[in-house]
Amino acid sequence: MSVKICTFGELVVEFLAKEQNQRFDQDGEFLGPFPSGAPAIFADQVAKLGFPVVFFSCVGKDAFGRMCIKRLEKDGVIIDGITSHSKANTGSTFVTYKGMNERDFIFNIPNSACGLLSFNHINEKLLKNCTHLHVMGSSLYSFRAIDAMRKALDIIKGSGGTISFDPNLRKEMFDIQEMEQSFDYIMEYTDIFLPSENEVSYFAHNIGESEPQIMYGLLKKGIKHIVVKKGAQGANYYGYDKYHNYQMIHMDGYMTNAIDPTGAGDCFDATFVSLLLAGYSVKKALQYANASGALAVSKIGPMEGTPTLAEIEAFLSKVTLK
Repeated sequence: MSVKICTFGELVVEFLAKEQNQRFDQDGEFLGPFPSGAPAIFADQVAKLGFPVVFFSCVGKDAFGRMCIKRLEKDGVIIDGITSHSKANTGSTFVTYKGMNERDFIFNIPNSACGLLSFNHINEKLLKNCTHLHVMGSSLYSFRAIDAMRKALDIIKGSGGTISFDPNLRKEMFDIQEMEQSFDYIMEYTDIFLPSENEVSYFAHNIGESEPQIMYGLLKKGIKHIVVKKGAQGANYYGYDKYHNYQMIHMDGYMTNAIDPTGAGDCFDATFVSLLLAGYSVKKALQYANASGALAVSKIGPMEGTPTLAEIEAFLSKVTLK
């Protein structure tokens, strides 16, 4: 099957706290800049796997913007949908770590160049032959970005394509009212849903519902594939087999030397979606996605660990299950 994926949203530079438990309100050293942004990491991983991917975003006409575009282009992303602005600087993110599973962020996105991404930046010609749109919740940071999402979604769905959605919730973004309002709209069109374990309860309709109950309810509404990401513990898949029998599959994660968790979920998304659309079985797509996430956390920097298909297969040939 011919797969051509598109995505849109924040393309930023990221600065990582050098020490664990480093605070933003005290002096400290940061590593970077690294090219980043959840949809940018997703696009980079898709390209590294060898699939065509179109990315829409905005950066400033500055050194950070040039660095980000150059990195994506080098890895094979179709960058024609990235606009360079002279009136706004490239967005940025600062990250501190309280452990591998707890981070604090300071985002400069809505008021940066990528905050200008709008309906007009979604070029219909670039979407031609695209078969799939991936949406990150973190990319829905303004009415302009939501309009861009709706345009891309309408075009992809109108041509018979599919949609994947990762809520990618960040506590720092909960006060962005537009983001929350757009989730219900996207869920109506989602074919592949990719929440993390700590996001599951956000989609419950009744207090006390278990993960399987919540996911089964979403499947009944029309979502075809759901994967709950659990980091090093692997992932749970919910869906139907070819005989339309309900199934839940757990796939264990892999032991690796975890250094930087940023980008692991985005790499997981990209690998699972790309391979599933390319005809891989659910189990194999899950296995490869877990390996992709494990490799992603083994290097400092959100895109520095994005693996190729050959690197994933080499990893799987010698890895130990978690």
